[in-house]
Amino acid sequence: MLLPAFTLLTLEDSKPLGPRSAYDHALGLFLRGSLAASQEEARFGFLRFRTSDPGWATKFELLEAESMLWRGLYEQSLSVLSTYHVPPYPNSDSVQKLAIEAVALSRQQRVQVAENRLVLAETLCRTTDFKACGEVLSSRALVDLKQGRLAQARESFLQALAFARNRNDPWLQVSTSLNLGYMAMRVDRYDEAIDWSRSAYQDAVRLHFEDFVQRIAGNLGWAYYQLGDEERALEQFITAEKSAARLGNIGSELGWINTAGYVYRDMGDWTSALQSSRRALDLARHIQSREDIVNALQDLAEISVDTGKLDEADSYIHQVASMESGGETRPSAVLRFTMGDLAMARGQYAKAEEYLNSVRNDPGSLMTTRLNADYDLAILYELERNTDSAERMYQSTLAAYDAARAQLKSEESQLPFGTNAAQIYDSYIHLLVQQGRPDAALAVADESRARTLDQALGGQSAGRRTRGRTANARQISQTANATLLFYWLGESQSYLWAITPAKITLFTLPPRRQIAARVERYRAALLDLRDPLGERDPDGQALYQILIAPASKMIRSGKPVIILDDGALSRLNFETLLAPGSGANSLEDSHSENTLHYLIDDLTFSSAPSLARIVTRQPSAGAQRRMLLFGNPISTDRDFPSLPMFSLEMSRVGSHFANKQVFSGADATPAAYVRSHLDQFSYIHFVSHAIASSATPLDSAIILSNPGNHENSNKLYAREIIQHPIHAKLVTISACNGSGTRTFAGEGLIGLSWAFLRAGAQQVIGALWEVSDDTTPLLMDRLYEGLENGQSPAHALHDAKLKLLHSQNRSSLPFYWAPFQLYGGQ
Repeated sequence: MLLPAFTLLTLEDSKPLGPRSAYDHALGLFLRGSLAASQEEARFGFLRFRTSDPGWATKFELLEAESMLWRGLYEQSLSVLSTYHVPPYPNSDSVQKLAIEAVALSRQQRVQVAENRLVLAETLCRTTDFKACGEVLSSRALVDLKQGRLAQARESFLQALAFARNRNDPWLQVSTSLNLGYMAMRVDRYDEAIDWSRSAYQDAVRLHFEDFVQRIAGNLGWAYYQLGDEERALEQFITAEKSAARLGNIGSELGWINTAGYVYRDMGDWTSALQSSRRALDLARHIQSREDIVNALQDLAEISVDTGKLDEADSYIHQVASMESGGETRPSAVLRFTMGDLAMARGQYAKAEEYLNSVRNDPGSLMTTRLNADYDLAILYELERNTDSAERMYQSTLAAYDAARAQLKSEESQLPFGTNAAQIYDSYIHLLVQQGRPDAALAVADESRARTLDQALGGQSAGRRTRGRTANARQISQTANATLLFYWLGESQSYLWAITPAKITLFTLPPRRQIAARVERYRAALLDLRDPLGERDPDGQALYQILIAPASKMIRSGKPVIILDDGALSRLNFETLLAPGSGANSLEDSHSENTLHYLIDDLTFSSAPSLARIVTRQPSAGAQRRMLLFGNPISTDRDFPSLPMFSLEMSRVGSHFANKQVFSGADATPAAYVRSHLDQFSYIHFVSHAIASSATPLDSAIILSNPGNHENSNKLYAREIIQHPIHAKLVTISACNGSGTRTFAGEGLIGLSWAFLRAGAQQVIGALWEVSDDTTPLLMDRLYEGLENGQSPAHALHDAKLKLLHSQNRSSLPFYWAPFQLYGGQ
C-alpha cells in the first residue's frame, strides 16, 4: 500500500499549556499512528484557537487534513483544505498544503488537478528550501505512479529519501522506504521489495510509528502474495487489517480487507472472497474514496466472472470504467483483463483476445497480471480448438514466468514463486495428455520440479530445462535400477507416470483435493498412534488403490521404487499404505482382499525431487567412510530438553565409524558445524531436537548447544545450512520434522532435508513427524550396520524399519518406524 509522506514542522516556542502544548500532543498521536484521535484533537485545537491565535489554528487545520488523508478520507481532507487560510507569502505550511492536496486529488481520480497543485509546489521549492519540499518530492512520485510513469516515480522517491536523510527526518525516511518497497513490487523486484519493507519495519517499530507498522505488514503480505506464498500473505493481511482498525485508519483497513479477498479468490473460497470485497466496497463508499471504490468494484467484477454471474460482472465493469480517471484514459490493465475474461465467458473470442493482448503488451501492468493474461489466452485458444497456438502461448507464458523468477536472488523468494505458474503447468500438462502426448506432458511436469534446488546445484534452471534432458526418463530408470513413480496432482485430474527401462505408462488419477483429503486423514491416524493395519483403515487402503495399484504390474520385483511426489503426497510415507495380500511380494495378489499388509513388506522406497536429481554426483574420493557426528547438546530450554537416549544413539552410530569427528555436549554448537571442514565427510549425522517452520521453511532449525546463552544462538538454521557446501553421501537428521512441514509448488517439502540437498548432500534422511526417543537409537544402529555391510541407504533404512515393524510389540506401529524418509533418489 502506497502512502503519503508528510513531516510536520517543528514549531516556535509558546507559553506552557498554550496552543503549542495542545498541538504537540495532537502531533504525537499522529506520529504514533492514532489517526482518528489526532484528527479529533486537531479539530478541537482549530476551534479553540481560531479566534485567539489564528496562526496556530491554521496549523491545527493542516494537521486535521493530514490525519484525514492518512485515514483514507480524501474528500473530507480536501474539504478541510478548501477553507485553509493561505498566507500572503509562501511558507512551508502552504507548500505542504499543496502536497497534501495533490495526493488526495490523485486518489479521487482527479489527476490533472493534482498535477497543477504539484507544479505550483515545485515552483516554490525551486527558490526556497522549505522542509515540506521533501513531501513535495514524495507527492510527485505518487502522482507519477498514478499515471503509470514508474521510472519517474521511483526517481522521485529516491530523491525524497535523500532529502529525508540530509534533513534527519525519520518520518519521511520510513515512509519513503516503504514506498520504494511498493515500487519494487510494481517492477517485479520482489527481493528488493522485501528488503525495503523490512528495513522500514525495523525503523517504524523502533520509533513507535504504529501506522507505518501496519502498512508495512500489509505490504510484506502483498510481496508474499505476488511470490505465490498465499498462506503467509493472508496472515499478514489479516494482521494489518486488525491493526488498521484499532488505529482508526479506515483506508488501510479496507485495503487489507480487499487484498485478503484476492487470496480467498485464489484459494477458490468464493464466499469469503465475496464477503471481503463487499466489506471493502461499503467502507470505500463510507469514506467516499473513489480509488478504493474502483478497486472493490473491480474485484467484485472478477469474482462475478469466476462464479458465472456474467450480467453482474458487466454491471461492475461499467461502474469501474465510468470512474477510472473520469473517462480520460483507457481502462486500466486490471479492468481490461476482467473485460477479456468476461468476453471469453460469453464466447466473444475475438473481443477477448483483443483485451488480453492489450494487457500482456502493457509494460505498466504487474508481472502477475501479464502472466494471467498470457494464461487466459492459452485457455482461449484451447476453447477455439487452436491447439498449436495454445501450446505456443503456454510455452511463452512459462518463459515469461522463468524470466521473472530469474530476477529473484534469494531462495526464500524463489521457493514460493512456483505457485504463480502451477496452474499454467497444470493446464498445459492436461492439454498434452488430451492430445495423446504423455511423454511430452511428463517433460513439462518435470520442468516445473525442483527449480531452486536445480539452479543451486549447477543445473539448467537459469532457463527452462531442455526437453532432451527429461526425455531420458527410461535411461534414468535404468541407471538408478529402479521403477520411477512420477505424480502430478491437478485441479481437475491428476496423473501418474510409471517409468521403467522398457517403457513409460501414464495413469489417470482423481483430482488433487480428493487425494489430499485422504492423505491428511491417514496422516492424522498415524500420528494418533492408531493401528491402521489392525483397523483396516479405509484411507490407507484407498490411497494404495489410487496411487500404487494402477502401476503394480510395472513395479519390478526386488527393484527399489523412487517416488517423485507432488503437493500433499510429500507428507505421505508410501510404505504405510495398506496393500491386499498376506505378505511380501503380493502386489498382484488381488484375490487376497480379506488380508492386508503394509507396502513396506513389498517394496523399498526413496524420494527424489525431480528426474534430473535422481542421478547425482558421487562424493569425492577423500571423503569416503568419514563421519561427522553432532548431537546430545546441552539444553537450558524446557521446550528442548536433553534426552537420555541421545547419548546412546551417539554411541551406537559412532561405533560404526573408525574415522569420525564427534561434537557432543557443550561442543555441539552451530558455529562448530560451520567450522568443521564439511567437504571432508561422507556421512553427517545429527542427534538432537529440531523445529520445522511452516510459515518460513528456511527458519527450520536443528537445536544444538548455546555457547553464549544468546537467544537463538543454539539453532542451526536451514538458511545457514545452504550457505555451507557439503559433499556427503548421506546426511541423517535424527530429529522431529527433519523433512519439513511446508510444500511449495514445484519444490516439494521444504525444511532441513531440502536444505542439506541444496548444500550438496547426495541423499538425506529426515523425519516427517515427531520421532520416538526409545526406538530411534535402535533404528539408527541397524541403518549404519546395513551401510557397513555394503547396503545402499535405501535398503539399509528399509531393513531397519522392517525389524521394528515385525518386533511384535508397540514399535510395530507406523508412528515409530515410518517417520524417516530417504530423499535424493538412489
